[in-house]
Parts: sequence; structure tokens; C-alpha cells
Amino acid sequence: MDEQFLDRLQIRELIANWVLYRDANMWDGFRAVWAPEGRMMATWTQGTFEEFIEMNKSGFAKGVRILHYQGPSAVEVSGNRAIAYTKMVISQRAKVHDVLCDVNCTGRFCDFFEKKDGKWGLVLRQPIYEKDRMDPVDPAATLTLDQNLLASFPEGYRHLAYLQTQIGYKVKTDMPGWTGPEVEALYARCSAWLSGKAKTADAR
Repeated sequence: MDEQFLDRLQIRELIANWVLYRDANMWDGFRAVWAPEGRMMATWTQGTFEEFIEMNKSGFAKGVRILHYQGPSAVEVSGNRAIAYTKMVISQRAKVHDVLCDVNCTGRFCDFFEKKDGKWGLVLRQPIYEKDRMDPVDPAATLTLDQNLLASFPEGYRHLAYLQTQIGYKVKTDMPGWTGPEVEALYARCSAWLSGKAKTADAR
């Protein structure tokens, strides 16, 4: 069987395992997805995957509820490096101005992978936020948002950022969106990673 085909299968398994283990709070399985230096970027936290785990544990204990749904993946392999794009939805439930709401944010995960000692590991996960919406869980509920605060966040994840701000998180406001300089810079980093020109995935 073609080696690159096997590589892509292994990477797709890691991508599937990320969401299944993360959303089930199965952290040993989640750790196995990552390279030792792996980093996770999100609207509400950025850092190593171990820091991400601790933030999730702490948030879950406080009632934070976030789920992920993943679609198809496109994986490009170049030697011992790979880039994968995966369609996804981030779904978070919380109270916004005392109204229980769901936010669904559609986008892509952009993943930097590297193979060391015959094993693939996730070096960096950078979400791309394309569009989102907020809905009261009770359709009869009335929800009024602060339009100035809402407009202060990037269009692709402004409702998600609004909700996360309401529950006490400081939200990163320069994440890649559907278009714009941030996502173009990310694409350039992906090309540099695949070509071997980049020494690191450079998420800092």
C-alpha cells in the first residue's frame, strides 16, 4: 500500500481522536494525538496541549460546555510533515444575560503534523472561524445583545466571543477568519511548513 496513503490514514485517525477524546474528557487518549511540543490555539486559551487540557478540566468543573463536530479532512503530506484542513462546528452552551443560549461556529481546523521516529503527532491546531450564530435554547426567550460589544469581535466568531466574554474569558481577537490577512498569513505558514522552510509551526 502507498506510504503516503497510510500516512494520511494515520493523520485522519488522529484528527478523529482529537474530537472524540477531548469532548469525552478522556485525556490520556487526547494526549496521544499530540507531538511533545504540540500547541493549541483557541479563542479562549492558547498554549501547550497540556495547558489546554488543564484549562478544559477547570472550565468543565465550572460548568463550561463545549462540543465539536468534524466533517471531511484534506491532508497534504510532504516527507515527514503534513498539513490537514478539517471542516468543523464548535458548539457552546451558556447563559448570556441570564438567557441560556447555544452558539454554533462553523469553520475549519488547520493542523500542522510532523512524523518523528515513525509516529505522527499534532504540532499545532489553529482554528479558522468562518461564521457563527447565537440562539436561545428556549425559542420563546427574549435575548438582547450589546451591539457595540458584539461588533468589537471578528465577524467569524463574534457570537462565540460574546458568549465566552460573558462567562469570564478573555478572547483573542486576531484569529483567522474566512478571508483577510490573518488567514492569508496562516496559509503562508502552511506552505513554509510543508516546504521545510519553517523550523517551527510558529503559533506564538
